[in-house]
Amino acid sequence: MRRFLCSALFLTACVILSARADEAAKTGKAGKTDSDQHFVTKASGAGLGEVNLGNLAAKKATNPAVKKFAERMVADHTKANAELIRLANKKSLKVASEMTADDQKCWDKLLKMNGADFDREYMTSQVKDHKEAVSLFEKESKDGKDEDLKKWAKTTLPALREHLKMAQDIHDKVKGGGKATTSK
Repeated sequence: MRRFLCSALFLTACVILSARADEAAKTGKAGKTDSDQHFVTKASGAGLGEVNLGNLAAKKATNPAVKKFAERMVADHTKANAELIRLANKKSLKVASEMTADDQKCWDKLLKMNGADFDREYMTSQVKDHKEAVSLFEKESKDGKDEDLKKWAKTTLPALREHLKMAQDIHDKVKGGGKATTSK
């Protein structure tokens, strides 16, 4: 009998929670919190990675273009991270407290590298990271539920696209061991 009552209470709780989840989904409340929180977590974790990896590359890069690019990543992503933190706090959303697992793996790998190998690996990671960032921000700017986050993602996209182009250009020059130059 006791087992039956526990099972009945559990099933009742599941039905109530399911009904609340369905109602939240219908009103759009669940989607806002989940999708926007996902965006904030991914964007802030990636932003921390950009700053950390950029600081490392600013110290270890041997190619002047790679070093200059890394310094730009630190400056731009520090500014964007601060903006995102302010916006997330306003919306009661949590930001990541550390860089993404992929960025941590990249960090660990880069720590063991030097010279042209370091430069190539850093730039390879930057092309990959910025492709992912552009995709993430495009999705949020189109499909995000919170209008302020959508607007921020949309206004941040041009800088991310510029970073991607810069990363691709420098990567193309350093992947073959050639000297990269910057015009900015």
